[in-house]
Amino acid sequence: MTINIKNFLSDKSKLSKMGEFQNLKQIDGLEMASISADLYGDGRDDLALFYFSKGANYATLTTNNSIKSEYITWNSNSHKKIIKGLLVNTKNANTFTGKQGKDSIDILAKNLSRLLTLKESKSQKGTNETVKIKDLIFASTGVIGDEFPVDKIKDRLSSLVERLRADQNKMFWLKLASSIMTTDTKPKVAYEEIIIGDELIRICGIAKGSGMIAPNLATMLSFIFTNADINSNLLKTLLKRAAANSFNAITVDSDQSTNDMVSIFSTRSLKIGQNLSMNDKVIQKFELALKKLCLNLAKQVVVDGEGAKKFITINVINAKSLGSAKNIAFSIANSPLVKTAVAGEDPNWGRIIMGIGKSGELIDQKKLKVKIGNFLVAENGKIAENYSEDKLKEYMQWDSIEIEINLKLGNDAFKCYTCDFTHDYIDINADYRN
Repeated sequence: MTINIKNFLSDKSKLSKMGEFQNLKQIDGLEMASISADLYGDGRDDLALFYFSKGANYATLTTNNSIKSEYITWNSNSHKKIIKGLLVNTKNANTFTGKQGKDSIDILAKNLSRLLTLKESKSQKGTNETVKIKDLIFASTGVIGDEFPVDKIKDRLSSLVERLRADQNKMFWLKLASSIMTTDTKPKVAYEEIIIGDELIRICGIAKGSGMIAPNLATMLSFIFTNADINSNLLKTLLKRAAANSFNAITVDSDQSTNDMVSIFSTRSLKIGQNLSMNDKVIQKFELALKKLCLNLAKQVVVDGEGAKKFITINVINAKSLGSAKNIAFSIANSPLVKTAVAGEDPNWGRIIMGIGKSGELIDQKKLKVKIGNFLVAENGKIAENYSEDKLKEYMQWDSIEIEINLKLGNDAFKCYTCDFTHDYIDINADYRN
């Protein structure tokens, strides 16, 4: 899917239209629900539950920040490769909450496992299967350091479980995606499908993220679901490879969150073969679709960056190594001076040169070429001979800006995505907790 940048960058005071979003379809073996625990005090949905009655294979990537949310530690201690449920809350990050935060997860796990076990016993099949505490994982997003609102969430778990439904349509996916938002202005959803013989593999994904966005999963949550029966170890490999040029190739403000989490879940409802590996054609097709979906979601996060008006692509080519290309790309993308120049529609390409130099990577100024859009602005260690400030100023008015850095030192390349810095970013974050 190609993202319509102008749709996403329209006036943020306007409600999004249904037609702007992909039509996510049902994933067999998945039940979902969202509800308000009134964490924001305005009645909006702020609690979501994803339930797999037959269990799901899963894999997760989490933040590299040395300070992590209590739920990340709790999930890591589970050591399970098949789970039954994921509970997500907004407004509170459950980070730096000490014993109270840790104990809160234990309380929620005990209550939710009991309610889901009761649900199973009352189902038409009348199973006596127990949903254990360690069958559950958690995710949180919001303010760091505030006491975790365990009682508010616990009191809504019964109603949340009662609302679980297996029939999913576009509106319901958007409702779930909206329930995990914080400062986001739009829900973020993506869908891909693959036809294998007579079978249809489906991949649905949702994400949240707007500020505190930087590489290594940023302050974003993303949950991806597929009906394809793929084991957890293979899912982990696929997710890592997909994240490299999507979730780990974005930045809004260079700040890395304590709460990053990107997870993929396989409901195992569609059998696609046994002992599959990365060499199998079906897995290779699945990987291409997953990479496309992850990049779609990652770009949506950047487009919805706090206060953002412009989407920026930084493409570093012909580098001596991948690491060098990444360092230079992010050095430019994370520069407040570059980002504010783009916001002001000022073709101040000297700031890009500064960003290249401060990366610490060795370059040859005589070989270096810099383009903004299709316009060559610098080469041979100086301004390009045919440089036209007027033409570049006109280009800078576009909603989507591309910057290309040609190092002419090797064959490696890296592309990252960011947005501009506007006054709105300051307003949002100066008043974040009110």
